[in-house]
Formats: sequence, C-alpha cells, structure tokens
Amino acid sequence: MKKISCQIVVTVLLVIASVISTVAQNVRPTITVLNIDTKGLSLDPQQMGNLVRIELEKLDTFDVTDRYDVAYLVDKNKLNITNCYGKLCLLEVGTTIKTDYMFTGSVELYGQTIISTFRLINVKNGTVERTSVDEYLNFPLELQQMASISIRKMFGLYNNPELVTRLTQKFDYENSINNPDKTRLNLSGPRFGYTFILGDQAKRLGDSRDEGGFEAYPAMFQFGYQFEKQYLNEGNYQALFEFIPMITGVDQQLVIPSITILNGFRNNKHGWEVAIGPSISLASYKDLALINGKYYTEDELKKAGITKYDLNKTVDSRGQSEFTSALVIALGKTFKSGKMNIPLNIWASVPSKDGFRLGVSIGYNSKK
Repeated sequence: MKKISCQIVVTVLLVIASVISTVAQNVRPTITVLNIDTKGLSLDPQQMGNLVRIELEKLDTFDVTDRYDVAYLVDKNKLNITNCYGKLCLLEVGTTIKTDYMFTGSVELYGQTIISTFRLINVKNGTVERTSVDEYLNFPLELQQMASISIRKMFGLYNNPELVTRLTQKFDYENSINNPDKTRLNLSGPRFGYTFILGDQAKRLGDSRDEGGFEAYPAMFQFGYQFEKQYLNEGNYQALFEFIPMITGVDQQLVIPSITILNGFRNNKHGWEVAIGPSISLASYKDLALINGKYYTEDELKKAGITKYDLNKTVDSRGQSEFTSALVIALGKTFKSGKMNIPLNIWASVPSKDGFRLGVSIGYNSKK
C-alpha cells in the first residue's frame, strides 16, 4: 500500500513539475519602447517608436508593451519621457513600470545617409545587452524596412540579402526602392554599334551602282539615341518601353534612317533584359527581275526581247525611297561602373525572303 502511495506522489510531483516547466517556457520577457529619436526625417520620435514597436511584435519573441499601455503607465507614474533616450533615464522608467527590457535608439539623416542606432537594455542587470548600428541610403519611404532589417540583425535573424543590398548599396541596379517613380527614364542615352546584313540584301549592297547596287560592304556602323520609359517596376523586374532612332551606313557614304520600338523586361538583380518590337527604316526600292543571278529593270527586259519574267520589289540605288519594316528581337546586359550604366545589346531581325540582319550596340548614361 505504501509502495502504491509513493508511486502516486511521485507521479503527481512529475505532473506538477511538467506544468510548471511548460508555464515557465510560455512566459515571455516583457519589452517596452518609448520614443525613438529622429532627426531630418518626416517621422517624429513617437511615430518612429510605434513603427519599431510593430517590428518587435513581428519577432514573436517578447511580450511587447502596447503603446496605449505605455501611455497609461507614463501618465499614472507621472513620468517625463520627452527626451528619455539614455540608459539612466530608461532604467529608471523600466524599473518603475516593471518591464524586463527597454528598447531605445535613434534614426537620423546625415547628408545622403540614414543611420539607425538601436539598443536593448536589460532593466534587471542595468546593462546594454545588444546594439545595432546600420547605414542606409536616403530612402525615407523605406524607414519601416530599415527598422525591420536592423532589429532582425540585432537578434541574429535572417534578412533578405537582396533587400539589404537595395537599401544599402549606392550603385545597385534600378528597382522599385531606389527608383520609386515608375515614369522616370533609367538607361536613356547614346547608342552606337554595327549591323551585319545577310542573305540577298548583302549581295545587292555589294553590286555596282551601274547595276543599282550600293558598292557597300554588308557591315555598317550605326549610331543613335535610346529613349526609355519604365511603366512597371516591381520585384526583380522592370517592364520597359524603348524608342530608338538610328542612322546607319555613314562609314560607307550612306545615310539610312531607322526607328526601332521595343517592349520588354529587365531583371533588376543582374541587369539582363529582353525585348521585341518593330523596326522601320527608309530605303530605295525598284521593281526588278532576277535572271541568271542578275537584276534587270522592266525597260531593260523589253529591250532585250525577254517576255517571261517576274518583277519583285528589290533594294536598288536607282529606285524610290520607301519605308520598310522588320521584327527585331534583342537581348542585353547592363554593366555598372560607379554611377555609369553601360548597356550592351545584341539583336536580330526575323528572317525574310530578302535575308536578315544581326547587330550589336553599346551605350552609356549616368544614374540620376
């Protein structure tokens, strides 16, 4: 009987110990935020304190004192917290309102840099347990993101490295954080490069002018200007509209104007982009017949007594200027050097019966 009683007592004691342990584990330390000092920013200390309080609650680590409870305790104990940012003042307030930790700090604008300084004060020990000092770019609309990064860093928690880069690296690629105005031009600037003509058009360019050719090589220098507008800028991608007027052939005594209109996407993280759209150019055309590898006009065919032939519109230096179009697919990569953007692009026109074109271009502009 005594043995059974002892077993019951031991079992009850174990259950009580388990309950006590579980309750103790579920009791989280309390933390209180008063105001966070601010200078040069649109948020006042009270607003910044509320913002930091929200980020601490997201950690789900502390029992964060509600801002209304803070106001009540301050009023009840007649505490003056207007300039209470230092350790001594905060220890006095923390002891009075019976909290385990006090959280304090400042967020200040220095030139084009926002510096956040946060401290975690252990009220019982009277010590500063953790400190976080971080520098960010001057993006005042991203203060909550900055506070989140600094607080998570203080407690050794994971931060998205891409987000950290966008808020801290001065020459990162354009994105919705460092370029919040979606209508702003980013990579507008001069473009120059070479285009290579392939197919029947290449042969026609090389023919003599007496035969209607251009006595030109099928590789020509071109230059122009790219006007760019982004109409979407979210996550890792931008949606772009590009308008590119160009002049081709000046190195071979030719002036061939063209306009290319592209729509595409750019990756904000790595600078890669792809685009597609029409290219409209001005060139001389004439109705010609191709017989035994040589082009003839209708008058020449009649004089030669040839009656069976097919006339086709063909590039000819003796013809009339007309507009022609082609579909262009482009691939590009933007390199960065300090404030300078250096876009490199390769492109190709969709093949037609006259041939197709390949091209490469490079440009530059300065980040605004």
